[in-house]
Amino acid sequence: MIEQQIRPWGVLDSNILAALKYVGRETFVPPDYRHLAFADVEIPIGQAQAMMEPKLEARLLQALAPKPGENILEVGTGSGYMTALLSHAGANVTTVEIYPELISSAAEALAAAGISNLSMEQGDASAGWGPEASWDAILLTASVPELPVAFTESLVTGGRLVGIIGSDPAMEAVRVARDESGALSLVSLFDTRLTPLVNASTNRVFQL
Repeated sequence: MIEQQIRPWGVLDSNILAALKYVGRETFVPPDYRHLAFADVEIPIGQAQAMMEPKLEARLLQALAPKPGENILEVGTGSGYMTALLSHAGANVTTVEIYPELISSAAEALAAAGISNLSMEQGDASAGWGPEASWDAILLTASVPELPVAFTESLVTGGRLVGIIGSDPAMEAVRVARDESGALSLVSLFDTRLTPLVNASTNRVFQL
């Protein structure tokens, strides 16, 4: 998977590649789809949700560049695989999932993988999570038509957010960062598509 799918897509960060080697993706794939664990396809996980393609997971993770000790918010736990990769980087991960069934299955997979430095919370994070919380990094694992301002307001100085913005068929992966002066910048990374975030709204969106 790494040599045939990940590296050709420009994912060369040694820390990201090490995480991909260490965390067994198959642990997070539903039993009926284990034969597709390393295929370049989305994999259904229930509740009309799916695991991202491996190359997309890797590219988003590389763009986020998680670091040891950082407080990271993951919006959309899903299978728990991206949660495990973030945790392997040494980050303090808070992951939020709207579906209790997915929280339960992800918790089992994370426990089986020996991942423990995280907080799993159930709820709707489509408009942000924790009004008083601040984050070094935020990862959106589902697409949003526009980026809610609550996410960018909760980034600390030097913080960044990676997500996919737009509606089918026009979506793009972006990276938003807050510099030392407090200013925000947005960089378009690449065109792609991803399942929409449940309850995502176009109200009160982030603008530069």
